[in-house]
Amino acid sequence: MLPLYGMRRAKNLVAQALAILATAFGLFWLVWILWTTLHNGIASMNSMLFTAMTPPPGEQGGLLNAFFGSALMSVLGIALGAPIGVLAGTYLAEYSNRSWIGETVRFVNDILLSAPSIVLGLFVYTLVVARSGHFSALAGGIALGFIVLPVVVRTTDEMLRLVPTQMREAALSLGVPQWKVTVQVLYRSSLPGIATGILLALARISGETAPLLFTSLNNQYWSTDITQPMANVPVVIFQYAMSPYDAWHSLAWAGAFVLTLFVLAVSLVARAIVSRHRVSHD
Repeated sequence: MLPLYGMRRAKNLVAQALAILATAFGLFWLVWILWTTLHNGIASMNSMLFTAMTPPPGEQGGLLNAFFGSALMSVLGIALGAPIGVLAGTYLAEYSNRSWIGETVRFVNDILLSAPSIVLGLFVYTLVVARSGHFSALAGGIALGFIVLPVVVRTTDEMLRLVPTQMREAALSLGVPQWKVTVQVLYRSSLPGIATGILLALARISGETAPLLFTSLNNQYWSTDITQPMANVPVVIFQYAMSPYDAWHSLAWAGAFVLTLFVLAVSLVARAIVSRHRVSHD
């Protein structure tokens, strides 16, 4: 028994050591990326960043139009994807009853959740851009909406399934219609989780570049027309980082820094909502 116990203990120590090394390896690169972005981004920050438009080569400028375009297309993506995602997740959790239709929807949603964003961008390019004959912010919002959709569907489905069955039975026993049970009981209980899923989807789409390259492309000037090409931070970062101009490199680092801070802030808000919800239930 003693040699067997010693062998098991040795295997456990080896497994723990490998797990710690893998964690340290991943954290090393994460810290390196964050430090590089922080160091170069802070050095590139200036007052023109939020007040001037993207400049032509060799001149100074800012990212005002790119920030506006990213915000507008992210809002469009959330507005298009979140409501459909919540409704689809509600159907899967409350009405599908493990039917083949529900299982098929779950399977397709899992495929969409893991699909590369560039594939979604190409799909929207074929569906919208090629038919209209030009790039547009609307096409970019649709592409981002396809990224938001599976995240919200999965989150809504899981959050509604976590609501105790006794709450449904108690409401139904009082003669409350099923739709009122869903809206007034289940949504109220699962709202923090659903909101967290929407925020995490927002954090994900805010840094997507590939779908926007095929849909909204870019625009050097200020534009509020969603039917025309529109500037956005990820594409500007991609184009400026690949350029030979130092001024554009600085703007790319500053845009990456602001984008990183935004994603971090949204993630912290999502975690705060989840923590508050857990404390209130405990």
